[in-house]
Amino acid sequence: MDTDAYLATMEANIAEKTGRPVDYWLDVVRKSGLEKHGQLVKMLKDDHGFTHGYANMVVHRALKSRAGEASDDTDLVAAQYAGPKAGLKPIYDRVIGIVEGFGAGLDIAPKKAYVSLRHKTQFALVQPSTKTRVDLGINLKGREPEGRLEASGSFNAMVSHRVRLEKPADVDAEVKRWLKDAFDAAG
Repeated sequence: MDTDAYLATMEANIAEKTGRPVDYWLDVVRKSGLEKHGQLVKMLKDDHGFTHGYANMVVHRALKSRAGEASDDTDLVAAQYAGPKAGLKPIYDRVIGIVEGFGAGLDIAPKKAYVSLRHKTQFALVQPSTKTRVDLGINLKGREPEGRLEASGSFNAMVSHRVRLEKPADVDAEVKRWLKDAFDAAG
């Protein structure tokens, strides 16, 4: 599904998910008095129970209509999983689905080459490193590497460990436990 179709589907489903149409939420964002993207996303998540994806979509729409142009986190993610890496997107989606269930305080921050996962501080990152593999970097300082949980080495200095993911099924209960431990330690 292309980005425009994905956003149109989200917009169509927002009333079912939140009980209010998208225009209502655009008005909430505009009247909030907040200006920064991250503040607005946090407000929708904390005060109104939004998931990151829906909050991000509403804020981008609101800021775009207010400022005429806004950078788009969805576009950054779409660019990471374009072309030969398109088949890796379900791995990313599975990781995001897991971390969104960890509770309040999650910040999903797409960058040009990876997506940073934060809970006060960065606890993980998701990066499509090759056309056949996503690298999941996790901060588990003090934990010895074991099995699939390898030392990050030269992969990325912002994380202590790396897990190589080649298919959605690789994002299993073990990976969920490592992510949850890192999320809890970061908050």
